[in-house]
Amino acid sequence: MATKKKQPAATETSESIEKQMQEFLARGGQIDKIESGVSGQSQLTGSRHISLGNSKSKAQ
Repeated sequence: MATKKKQPAATETSESIEKQMQEFLARGGQIDKIESGVSGQSQLTGSRHISLGNSKSKAQ
């Protein structure tokens, strides 16, 4: 029976992210604060409406 690899503890993951962030900033990277509710995605098209059910029109 194969043994599953145990996931690292959350503190290890947090420490890893902290280390990566510090290295990023040390190389001249910049972190911008974005206000809550702001999306980075641009909506280039209108909303799409999806109709479920029969594809035949009701006029038939």
